[in-house]
Amino acid sequence: MKLDVLQPAEVITPAKVLRRFRVVFNAIRTHFRQIEKQVGLGGAQVWALSLIKDHPGIGMGGIATNMDIHQSTASNLIKVLVRKELITMEKAADDRRNVQLAITPAGLALLTNVAGPFEGILPVALSHMSAETLIRMDQDLCELIGLLKADETAEETPLADI
Repeated sequence: MKLDVLQPAEVITPAKVLRRFRVVFNAIRTHFRQIEKQVGLGGAQVWALSLIKDHPGIGMGGIATNMDIHQSTASNLIKVLVRKELITMEKAADDRRNVQLAITPAGLALLTNVAGPFEGILPVALSHMSAETLIRMDQDLCELIGLLKADETAEETPLADI
């Protein structure tokens, strides 16, 4: 379904904007449901798994940074992947406080069954937008967040977990 492009004289109502949010949320939810149906893992777990495949030896901090999530959230994602034997976790030789993550053959096999993008469709779509559009969207979303009096710590929660 192609959405209508706004005409200059068209009145934009809160209901129209709400419908746009519904379209975005539905697209995100559908993508993550398809991933979970395909492989039995949540979207955030699949994204973490793909990062480990692409960056052998990456640690918790690297996962957290790449996914833009809190380190404790990354740790919880990693625990599931280790328990399912999709990755291995070993102490780093140079600093035993750090861990190095590696994907297992089972993890590689699982990723071949996932239709990407691994990081989700919204980050990919946003990466294709102009800097000017992103700045405008960020300013407008900050205003909306303020009006909602929303808990801004939720910004560290992966979309797949919302």
